[in-house]
Amino acid sequence: MKKIEAIIRQEKLEPVRAALEGIGILGMTVMEVSGRGRQKGIPLQWRAGEYRVEFLPKVKIEVVVLDEDLGKALNTIMTRARTGDRGDGKIFVLPIENAIRVRTGDVGENAI
Repeated sequence: MKKIEAIIRQEKLEPVRAALEGIGILGMTVMEVSGRGRQKGIPLQWRAGEYRVEFLPKVKIEVVVLDEDLGKALNTIMTRARTGDRGDGKIFVLPIENAIRVRTGDVGENAI
């Protein structure tokens, strides 16, 4: 099992969610986050002059998938989240040793 953590643009959440649902990945956790990478924030103009917004709002999606579904899930997120501009986000993949469904006590792949 693998955990996918995808940090994407806010406006890409719904297309990514719908596409993941379309390939059978229903469970996910979504958080509003802010951060920066190579984009280094954005400059804005205001009456008093220019200022920089250092941390930009993003959305973080967390999904746990079976190993055999990893490639399909990554491709789905990348194609639906990509605009081609800086700030499209990052995807991280982490190993999951175990999962437990609290309601039933199901363990491992049965808990996903």
